Amino acid sequence: MKKKLLATLLTAAMTASMLAGCGSSEAATTEGTDAATEETATDDAAADDAAATEEGEVAEGEAEPDAVTTVGDPNGTHMECWSFVEAHNTFYAQMVEKWNEANPDRTIEITFTTYPYADMHTKLLTSLTAGTGAPDICDVEMGQVPNVYEGLDTWLYPLDEAMAPYAADMLTSRLDAYKGADGKQYGAPFHVGATVMYWNMAALEEAGITQEEVDAVVTWDDYTALGEKYLDAIGRPEGKYFTSVDTAGVDWMWIAMASYGEDWTGGSNDATANVQLDSVKKMLTMQQGWLESGVAQVSPDGHVDLEAGFQNILDHNIVSFPKAMWYMSRFINYMPEEEGNWYITPCPTFEAGQTCSVGIGGTGTVVTGQSVDTALAADFLCYAKMSPEGNTMIWNDLGFDVCNTSLWSDDAFAHDTANQYNTFFRNYPYDVLNEIKDQIGTVMTVKISPTINEQFCNVTLNDVLENGVDVEEALQTAQDVIALEQ
Repeated sequence: MKKKLLATLLTAAMTASMLAGCGSSEAATTEGTDAATEETATDDAAADDAAATEEGEVAEGEAEPDAVTTVGDPNGTHMECWSFVEAHNTFYAQMVEKWNEANPDRTIEITFTTYPYADMHTKLLTSLTAGTGAPDICDVEMGQVPNVYEGLDTWLYPLDEAMAPYAADMLTSRLDAYKGADGKQYGAPFHVGATVMYWNMAALEEAGITQEEVDAVVTWDDYTALGEKYLDAIGRPEGKYFTSVDTAGVDWMWIAMASYGEDWTGGSNDATANVQLDSVKKMLTMQQGWLESGVAQVSPDGHVDLEAGFQNILDHNIVSFPKAMWYMSRFINYMPEEEGNWYITPCPTFEAGQTCSVGIGGTGTVVTGQSVDTALAADFLCYAKMSPEGNTMIWNDLGFDVCNTSLWSDDAFAHDTANQYNTFFRNYPYDVLNEIKDQIGTVMTVKISPTINEQFCNVTLNDVLENGVDVEEALQTAQDVIALEQ
């Protein structure tokens, strides 16, 4: 393979790593479970790839796996599956056994290999481009989707036919995030990643604020007023705030865009990116006001999904914040002492009746065109990630808000007291999901997304929230930079 092409692939992996770390978390890019340390997408990992090259060339077989295991029927069709999260491969392995039991005439055996994040995505891109060496099935982190979808005509196998038995129950807005420019479904999601509001009801009740008052919050104006009431009630002590705003993540911007049905990427049709949206302006202006009034602080380390953020929550320095449903696992894994304190509601909107949530983060698993049996691989993948059996295991073992909505109102699933997520919080998470089922928007991840996220996380958010730069001026600067990449 030519040096120039491999250098391009490495650059893509490093850029998407920055996107993943910026858009969600360096400690846990996109998802829950104890994957908080497993789903790391850092520049260091990508830099290691670059260091392992000689003048831009990658030595064949350079990516060393973290774990390899083979599961299934040795007399069945043998396949390969790669992931960057061992917990994902453990899940798939369990689903192989279920598949073989249910399909004795189409049994499979799969060798599961777990690679470091950057290694796996670079190896995948290299093998897809070369036309050889790719696995049958592979996880693709959201930030890498634009790179892997470059070769839709030859690289990937569409899942539309395989997902047909489950499609009516799957959340359309989440599936849309993993569609190709040709309108076909190429990625199977693990979760919705629905954004909700987390409230420390124990701390709020100590300040005299009731659950009824929290439930009455519909707009961001309502939210701001409740924040002022809380701060007045506790005497506005130094270091205590109602919420925090992020300088190293764009989740708040996505929430704002979803409310107005906007998308700064221009969407999947390569329309011109535009970050000078009214929704983004409104959110940044509101956040500047919160910082000035003391309602909010800038999140330690830039966002709530790092160790400093966990400690800030444990110290009750903030008592509310929006985050995707997969953040529930952070409470389980890093803040277990908070059990029984926290309550979940829909996010506020600027105007009553607007879309109140957006799907954030995720891993879309693909079937490559190099599979030994693309149809069989697709049927297994959709069974694992879309069937009620698979989604039940995803919820119980991984703690993700599943995309098969038929389970959301199944009491045995949604109110199962054997599930730790159902008992940790004051209310059932799926009760909230049912409430916002038709209010979960989509912001696409496309080729320009890494540029947008890098500019916002490295420059724009710091300028506006740390340095008080005028919102219009900061967004014009960002637009000028992003336009150079279009």
